[in-house]
Amino acid sequence: MSEHHVQNTEEHEHEEHAGLSKSKIWTVFFILLGITVVEFILALVILPQGIVPRMAGNVAYIMLTLLKAYYIVAFFMHMKFEKTGLQLSLGLAFIFIFYFIVLMLTEGGYLHTHMTFNS
Repeated sequence: MSEHHVQNTEEHEHEEHAGLSKSKIWTVFFILLGITVVEFILALVILPQGIVPRMAGNVAYIMLTLLKAYYIVAFFMHMKFEKTGLQLSLGLAFIFIFYFIVLMLTEGGYLHTHMTFNS
């Protein structure tokens, strides 16, 4: 009976990680490494020399960071291999959290510039 249980566990383990082979892990690693190198070049070479405007550099840096976050969540946290319903529910929650952060930052900036407190 225990042999049967061990066999099912091994089959389940292989089935769970079937979409992520060693070559795919290395591919994702080198993609993440490439994105990191581009981020370092952007932060340490391009922005200090003023080749691109600071705002464009910040937007590019944020986009590259979000791309890295996608690869980490999708492949190393196995989200790419989950059911669509779970992916959508977590994605929707992330969008709402991001939206609320933007709202709080916007409102905080507005209150800081438009309200004066008498001491």
